[in-house]
Amino acid sequence: MRSGGFPVLLLCFAAVLLAAVLVSALANRTILSTAALFLVAGFALGEGTTGVLHLRADSPIVAQLAELALFAVLFTDGMRVGWADLRSAWRLPGRALGWGLPLTLLVTAVLAHYVAGLGWAEALLIGAILAPTDPVFAAALVGNDKVPARLRHLLNVESGVNDGLALPFVVVLLAVAAGSDDLHLGELATELAVGLAIGVLVPLAAIALERTRFFAASAAYAPLNGVAIGLLVLALGKATHGNLFLAAFAAGITVATFGPRERAAFAHFGENVAELLKLAALLVFGALISPGFLGEIPWTGWLFAVLAIVVARPVALWLSFLRSGLGLREQAAAMWFGPKGFASVVYGLLVLEAGIGAADEVFHLVALTIVISILAHSSTDVVVARAFDETAETPNWHGVLRRARRRTALPGPRAGRRVAPVEPTADGGAADDQARAK
Repeated sequence: MRSGGFPVLLLCFAAVLLAAVLVSALANRTILSTAALFLVAGFALGEGTTGVLHLRADSPIVAQLAELALFAVLFTDGMRVGWADLRSAWRLPGRALGWGLPLTLLVTAVLAHYVAGLGWAEALLIGAILAPTDPVFAAALVGNDKVPARLRHLLNVESGVNDGLALPFVVVLLAVAAGSDDLHLGELATELAVGLAIGVLVPLAAIALERTRFFAASAAYAPLNGVAIGLLVLALGKATHGNLFLAAFAAGITVATFGPRERAAFAHFGENVAELLKLAALLVFGALISPGFLGEIPWTGWLFAVLAIVVARPVALWLSFLRSGLGLREQAAAMWFGPKGFASVVYGLLVLEAGIGAADEVFHLVALTIVISILAHSSTDVVVARAFDETAETPNWHGVLRRARRRTALPGPRAGRRVAPVEPTADGGAADDQARAK
């Protein structure tokens, strides 16, 4: 990033954030998306478009901000579920992770090889990069109480765990694509184990300290307890080279399981912090995309990006949920909502840093797929969420019309029958309507 560039970046972020706040109410009930707004704003302000922001893919702030945003998102995602929730409702997420993740990787790799023309090593690598999902861009679906709880739980748990599960594949396949004979499997296992240990032990220690008679958080500082835990996990993960993303999700789950008070205090504040980091990362990522960048991608690359979204995950989850008992509508929503987000951005930047032969081509395909995914998924989450709203499916006039028809069918006083008083019901009908319908 050029000298003096950070103040300009901060100014642009503040201006776009204000615009997003002003249209957020409209975005909650329409296909307008604040995530897409920041992505498009970054595209418009980027060096290859208007030149307001001078950012490159190898700029340190790009990788650091994407990594920090992904950490915050995974930490807050973990906060939403405790160990009891995972254990009691693991059946569907287990199918999505155990079968859906590797199948998505393989289907994407096949498309990358035969459609985009990549070699098998690079095709498998891009499959691993694009396999993780991110429900942040389907917030209206995951956060809507009218959507079945098991579907929301499925998407939330799957997205939180698959980022860390995909990382070993990315690291190993990066070594394969670089032609390395040493895949460093021992180092990889150590990295995962250290990340998991930090994510569990740090929150446990912090919660235990607060439970003693010597320490207590005031009401004003209670929300910062979660921030302190998250920052400590992040710092230790950096210092020990543990897996940051697994540590983040494990820490969130640990707090949710053993510190319900800390979880409640952090919930709203933490989600706002994660949202700010996510939007900032989207602005920066959008600034990397330009008309020239998109013009470098051949038509086969565009075809691959579309197929990676509309074919790879739907086919993988369709096979994964056979005989699962998941309803057709829920299954269709899960198959569609596999948005690509920060994990894929971070892993794509890892490819650039690794300097493999096809690094530039792989990053172009990854970036294009992420852009299309964000625009498509964040613009359709409200529409799909409304499909689960049973009250929205029944027009307001339906109960009135049905009641009028029933009344005309009732015998009058001359028939010697007394008509019971009509009591309205929740669906706009009447209690006697229900009795007669039986």
